[in-house]
Amino acid sequence: MRKPILGMWFVLAVLTVAAWPHHAWAQRAFEQVTGKEFSQALPRDFYLEGNSIPVQSRNAALLKAGGSRVLFALIDTTGYSSQIQQKYIGMVISETSFSICGKSVHVGSYGFGLDRPLETSNKDARFFLYNQAGEKIFDCDCKKDTKIIQPKPLQVMLMQGVPGRLYLGRYWMELK
Repeated sequence: MRKPILGMWFVLAVLTVAAWPHHAWAQRAFEQVTGKEFSQALPRDFYLEGNSIPVQSRNAALLKAGGSRVLFALIDTTGYSSQIQQKYIGMVISETSFSICGKSVHVGSYGFGLDRPLETSNKDARFFLYNQAGEKIFDCDCKKDTKIIQPKPLQVMLMQGVPGRLYLGRYWMELK
């Protein structure tokens, strides 16, 4: 009598684990990718709203989490319409779901913008994520980090045991 009950519990446990969402297994930590793998993943141009816009390889970061990659890079909108220049500063290509500012970003490619306050202000900036057609997916606040001595236009900071940070100059967003 006990064996069928134990067997039923075992089958139920296996089915529960198999049905568990993949992202709930464990928080996958990002690792930064450089070298040949980085160079091969970086596109020369990025397509947004009918425009092929050059990608700035010196202002790019490739992250890997569990075999999938996420690429962040600034784009060069010089020479494009003022609407494009005001709206976009960068792009994201993702092979996995992750979050920025606690908001989900799914597999795909996106453009992003940043509305910065005056340089002398300590106010937060506003980050905007758009799909390739130019429709806003979401926006969120970016905290200003006044302790950075030499801010870079785009960088990712990864530390053990805490969420990563995507920095755009002095402004940052949490990455998970």
